[in-house]
Amino acid sequence: MLSPVLEPRADPDRLRDQFRGAEPFPHVVLDGLFEEDALASVLEAFPAPEAGVWRRFDNPRERKLGIREGLGWEDRRIATFLLAASAPPMLEFLERLSGIDGLVPDPYFAGGGLHQTVRGGFLKVHADFNWHPKLRLDRRLNLLVYLNRDWKEEYGGALELWAPGGARAAKSILPVFNRTVVFATSDAALHGHPRPLDCPADRTRKSISLYYYTNGRPEEERSAPHDTRFLEEPAT
Repeated sequence: MLSPVLEPRADPDRLRDQFRGAEPFPHVVLDGLFEEDALASVLEAFPAPEAGVWRRFDNPRERKLGIREGLGWEDRRIATFLLAASAPPMLEFLERLSGIDGLVPDPYFAGGGLHQTVRGGFLKVHADFNWHPKLRLDRRLNLLVYLNRDWKEEYGGALELWAPGGARAAKSILPVFNRTVVFATSDAALHGHPRPLDCPADRTRKSISLYYYTNGRPEEERSAPHDTRFLEEPAT
């Protein structure tokens, strides 16, 4: 049986300066952060695109699948990982890495959990929603874990990080298996994978998305509560 505790294989204190100083906004990219067996178990249980657990987004801004709230927990392997990512050891790792104290996980996984994109799918460049209306907390940190074995660059789907006012991506991150991206969320943290996925028809882009919150945020980051904000004219 899988352990309910995740032990990230990295020293957060040694990574803190790298995280804070990263451009175009605070982030870090970590390969091999988790035990392969834990992620392999999630991948084995990952629902197929046609499964009924998915909420389907299909519009000019996004074409993807997101797990429906309250579903996807039937398989113990998925539930174990999601709960462990919300437990104190993981929270302590993220707090030490980011310097953000008092992180709170989202027990509802609103907008998070499992994500999947099929051939032709995309997610235009955007800033995330900044407020959890049910928890009444500020969104501060994203943790994205990729589950794509043998993913080739020509398939596309790289996570792009954009600077505000930029005409193109400042950084591009290929979504390969056991690659984790942690970044601070704010109105300046623009990201997405805006070009249609060009993977084989039998492949999909799979990821786990986890969001963390605090009660309040720095004054310079404050803005009125808002939903996801997409760039009006992202690059194609």
